[in-house]
Amino acid sequence: MSRDPVSSHEGFARELGLRFPILADTDEKMCKAYGTLVERTADDGTKSIGLQRSTFLVDPNGVIRHVWPKVAVAGHAAEVLDVLHSLAGGSGRA
Repeated sequence: MSRDPVSSHEGFARELGLRFPILADTDEKMCKAYGTLVERTADDGTKSIGLQRSTFLVDPNGVIRHVWPKVAVAGHAAEVLDVLHSLAGGSGRA
């Protein structure tokens, strides 16, 4: 999910061959609810509100089981899979 419009998501998903929908939160309701909007300060001291890349692992009942704030892309998918396997009773990656 991001604040970008659906048209932006469609191109992104097509480019990466994604087979799942990306939600468009153009009114920022979900970003605000999940606390992912943060104040940023540019080098010149200008302040703005930006999106903090975060991952929320939500179970089928809608319960948040794990949160990764301030996500760095490298290695993140493996971290998520490890937690997912752990919650499912598995031993993680082989």
